[in-house]
Amino acid sequence: MEVLDQDIPGLSVNDTASLVNPIMHFLSTALLLGSVAIQHVLGRAGASRQPLLLKRSVDSFIGTETPIALEQLLCNIGSDGCNAQGAASGAVIASPSKQDPDYFYTWTRDSALVFKATVDRFTTQYDAGLQRHIQEYIASQAKLQGISDPSGSLSDGQGLGEPKYNADLTAFTGAWGRPQRDGPALRAIAMITYANWLVQNGYTSTASTIVWPVVQNDLNYVAQYWNRTGFDLWEEVNGSSFFTVASQYRGKIPSSSKTPASGPLWLTRRQALIDGGNLASTLGKPATSYTAVAPQILCFLQTFWDSSGGYARANINVNNGRAGKDANTILASIHSFDPKLGCDAATFQPCSDKALSNHKATVDSFRTYKINSGLGKGKAAAVGRYSEDVYYNGNPWYLATLAAAEQLYDALYVWKQAGSVAVTDTSLAFFQDLVPGAAKGTYASGSAAFTSIVDAVSAYADGFVNIVATYAAANGSLAEQFSKDDGHPMSARDLTWSYAAFLTAAARRAGVVPPSWANDKATSGPGTCSATSVVGSYSSATATSFPPSQTPSTGVPPTSVTSSTTGSHPSTTTTSTTTSSCQAATSVAVTFKELVTTKYGQTIKIVGNTGALGNWDTSKAVALEASEYTSSNPLWKGTVTLPAGQVIEYKYINVNTDGSVTWEKDPNHTYTVPKSCATSATQSDKWQA
Repeated sequence: MEVLDQDIPGLSVNDTASLVNPIMHFLSTALLLGSVAIQHVLGRAGASRQPLLLKRSVDSFIGTETPIALEQLLCNIGSDGCNAQGAASGAVIASPSKQDPDYFYTWTRDSALVFKATVDRFTTQYDAGLQRHIQEYIASQAKLQGISDPSGSLSDGQGLGEPKYNADLTAFTGAWGRPQRDGPALRAIAMITYANWLVQNGYTSTASTIVWPVVQNDLNYVAQYWNRTGFDLWEEVNGSSFFTVASQYRGKIPSSSKTPASGPLWLTRRQALIDGGNLASTLGKPATSYTAVAPQILCFLQTFWDSSGGYARANINVNNGRAGKDANTILASIHSFDPKLGCDAATFQPCSDKALSNHKATVDSFRTYKINSGLGKGKAAAVGRYSEDVYYNGNPWYLATLAAAEQLYDALYVWKQAGSVAVTDTSLAFFQDLVPGAAKGTYASGSAAFTSIVDAVSAYADGFVNIVATYAAANGSLAEQFSKDDGHPMSARDLTWSYAAFLTAAARRAGVVPPSWANDKATSGPGTCSATSVVGSYSSATATSFPPSQTPSTGVPPTSVTSSTTGSHPSTTTTSTTTSSCQAATSVAVTFKELVTTKYGQTIKIVGNTGALGNWDTSKAVALEASEYTSSNPLWKGTVTLPAGQVIEYKYINVNTDGSVTWEKDPNHTYTVPKSCATSATQSDKWQA
């Protein structure tokens, strides 16, 4: 059904609320913050060490987890990912889990978000291995677009709203929540980012002939179907989703605008459509239909705001009995982030007063979890999807908790770049949770107030990452959820989106931000929203073979290749890289490390599905040694030489003095021997009890 079948009242853009005299306000607030807030943030002599200790623990976790997250993310990409056997080239499996729950499928939305993170990483540091994956992803999506599925076909574009496919890129025909309209917009954004990189490095022809035809189908879908209802990103609510609409639009209202309450909206806009429109202009393609629809999407986005509650409602045009506080909205904010937009509230930029107020309302709604009990306001908490969630009895999600951190890292980046932070009526409650006594005003860098706020928000953001560090598996693997009662990992193992969420949060904390999509093209918009849409044309993208040597115009850096087959589960090894001059190893000495408490006389051995590991014959299992074993670190280890690139399955066994054998619990461990220049590798595991 049409959501906007008639004009609805538009939201006027009020002038920024006037502040008291800046100098007097700063002096009075600085005195207050100096006596109260700074003492709270920095604390007494003993308490002042806590933020520094937290920072060091988060530093350590990020340093350890980053190579694991990248490795495991690549493991979930077909066809050579260690967890993706049977998946087509370029297909992202949501998780290797095939039962309870079965996530061995490829979702359009998840795949797009994973590859947006991958492309952002690639544009920061050229990596030929990542580039291969990006190109294979684009080719796979060109194929998916042409598949007739339960949502429809490509002829009228409706098939693009199909959310989920089999891992071999065939249609999934079972019952599901369809259509889901965020996927095409997110996929277009990921591909546009790569197309822009190609253009910037002199490969305009590649962007035009290979990438654009795929992008154009998705942009036409958004322009035609943006104002129709569909299922939200959690695949449960059929209505209008804040995350979906925000994904379809990315733009801003410039701070210089002077818009009377009854007048038109003056917009500078750029979103999936305008982003695509700009690429189209660069490539000499038509794009007028995209700019015609863009203002209506932004206008509609404003209707989600609940001014009395101080948060964005996750879903409207549906009666689902929920309060509407949902991590959906935090995810929308971080995926619309562009530092050039500053703290614009219309596009829900992470540091905007609305986004910060929404952050508080959303996080606070999860403080009822048992693992969050005893946490005071302003303390990081485990974050789930929405408080009424019943899936697996409703638990925190790693990606949602990381998103809460990422929004704050985004805000910190902008405040530091701008040299100031603003506190408004809308965001005041957020800041007062962190800095008691905080008051409305704009505080410049170098002031006591600015320092107190930045320090408090930094510690708050790190707190969310520390929660993930606390409840991640011992080997660094990230599942979909962790228990709200005791924090143990739950649901699908090795969720690809969880790893992508970690990598983007870590990048923002380090001050690495994605390529800008904002521009300065200002046009007038409507005073009221309407259901303007443009019917598009669709055709299969048939050119999917990328030319070789699409390297940066500035040259290839020394470290250039990330292997897609170095991953393992579980793993604490770093992702292997090779240089253009190295010679790939044919065999690798893999040291297996197992943590397991044993009694005197017992021996830990490893046995698996390859001759070097005894072909599952326990009498031929490889014995590990315990020279470094201690009560606090019960380590058994041994080295086995294996062919590079070989995929193995194995388990550990405990052999008693009488020869009896105790196997660790299922499932089998899976490991892909690194295929790189490295001649040695380490695989760390923990006994599965």
